[in-house]
This record gives sequence, structure tokens and C-alpha cells, in this order.
Amino acid sequence: MSILIDKPGILTTLQDLGRNGFRRFGVNQNGVMDKIAVRLVNSLLGNDENEAVLEMHFPAAEIQFEAPTVFALGGADFAAELNQAPVENWRLYAAEKNSVLKFTNKTFGNRLYLAIKRGFKTEKWLGSASTNLKAGIGGFKGRRLQKNDRVEFNHELRMTNDEFNFKISNSLVPFYSKFPTVRCLAGAEFDLLDGQSKEKFVNENFTVTQSSDRMGFRLQGVTLYLSKPTELVSSAVNFGTIQLLPAGQLIVLMADHQTSGGYPRIAHVIPTDLPLLAQLGTNDKVAFHLISIEKAENLLMKLENDLKLLRLACKFRQLTNAFD
Repeated sequence: MSILIDKPGILTTLQDLGRNGFRRFGVNQNGVMDKIAVRLVNSLLGNDENEAVLEMHFPAAEIQFEAPTVFALGGADFAAELNQAPVENWRLYAAEKNSVLKFTNKTFGNRLYLAIKRGFKTEKWLGSASTNLKAGIGGFKGRRLQKNDRVEFNHELRMTNDEFNFKISNSLVPFYSKFPTVRCLAGAEFDLLDGQSKEKFVNENFTVTQSSDRMGFRLQGVTLYLSKPTELVSSAVNFGTIQLLPAGQLIVLMADHQTSGGYPRIAHVIPTDLPLLAQLGTNDKVAFHLISIEKAENLLMKLENDLKLLRLACKFRQLTNAFD
């Protein structure tokens, strides 16, 4: 009642939506990079949104299902195949015992998520199954998955005659792009930029560099300047905080970000647009657009309402199937 890792892939870890409530103790959140993708596929399966998933990068893992289950993929498109038959993202699939899931090509994006019905057994730390690679805690023995690792299912799944011909509407899927315009809020130190740098921040494009990881994306673009040298006290930062480094370049903090930092926080990517950043890779580009807090709140409320309706629809379908 597990999956077997036949090939490990470049970086495959168990993650959930993050380790919340402990940043005041210096414990970072970790968790998946693309939270919306994970909430979508877990909702489709009827799972709790915070159920742990596999986060994969390309080349991705080759996985054997050692027991029957139902699964869904979301996020990046790595040209998945189940027993050599194509598998789409955002759709339910039944995997029989000894079925093999492979990923043959990086079609789009950089982080793919595999969720199974009722979830995986995980090692939780401070209430979260997210893997903290630096601390070696959480997930699967606190590390990335390796060849011959077995990840057990939470529950045995009795296969039914349910039809799997439904999928998540494209209207709910983030508008992924290799060159997105990402909306953000002005940060506490935005006004420390000089006038030209403020204009360049919203009018120029920035490129994701090779020196990027789950902790932060270092960007390359026009040099930005403060209006005058300023010493700052370290302050709280968050997933999506955009900081100005001493050399005038930007870094966007990602899922494994630190809890505080001393670089100027010139902006914060809004939660609804974080998935657009999460799927970027080396040499992809990004542009920034400042919006108001009111607009950001309205976008977030609409997203949360859409996700709530999806969860209700999926639960209703499960109840309907139970009485068929």
C-alpha cells in the first residue's frame, strides 16, 4: 500500500502547505512552491487542501504504484505517462497495482505535484509534513526521495466504478507563463528607492538567474538605487517579499525563505500571483505591476470563493457516486 521510487528525479520531496505559527521562533514555513496547484488537486481528490503531496522537478521521478489508488497531477507539465498512456494535469486517474508513472519531457513549468486520494503517510514536525532539507526534518526522513524509497498511503483504497472523465476547469488554473506580469504591493521600504528606480521597477523586465532555489529567486535586470544610504533593522519577511540587494539587484523570497531580513523590502507579490513565480526557472522573465491593497484583497477573496465552490462540487460528486 505504497508507491515505490524506481528513479529518484533531480529533486523530489514531500510537502504540504507549510509550517505555520512558528516564525516568531525562527522556524521558516517551507511547504510547496505552488500552493494553488496543490489546493486544486487535493480538492479534486476530495482530500483536505493541506494533504501532503510529492513536489517534483525535471528530470522527475519514475514511480511505481504498489497498490491501487486514484491520483491527480497539477502545476508544471512534464508530459506524464501512466503505463505509456498520456496523463493530463488537473484530471483524476485510477492507477492499478504495479502501474508505472513516468515523466518524459519538460513541456512547461518547473514544479509538478502528485497527489493521491486520502494522501501519504508522512513524518510531521510542528504540525506539518513539509520537508525542511537544511534541518533534515519532516516529509520522508527529512530528505529528498531516493531510488527504492517507499512512501506509504494513509489508507487502503477500495477501487470503485467511478468515472474519471472530469477535470478542473481552465478558469481555475493559474495563468502560467514563462514571462508573467506579477502583481504586487509596495513594501515598507519602497519609498526609499529614488524616483528613477521606482519607475524602472514597474517598467523594466527581470530575469531569473541560475542562483535561484526554493529559498529565493535572484533576479537580473536594471540596477536599482536607494535615494540615500540607509541602515535597516532586520524585519519580518514573507513568501513573495521582494528585497533590494546591496548591488542593486532583486531577490524574491520563496517557500524556504528566512523569517526576517535586513535588506529593503520594496514590494510583496500578492498571494494569487505567487503560483506564476513558483513555476519560473532559470532564464525565464518576470515583470512587476503595483496594485492597491483593496484590489489585492478582492482578488484573494474571489480566489478563495472559487476554491470553496470547487471543494463543494467535488464533495457533492463523491456523495452522488456513493449512492449510484
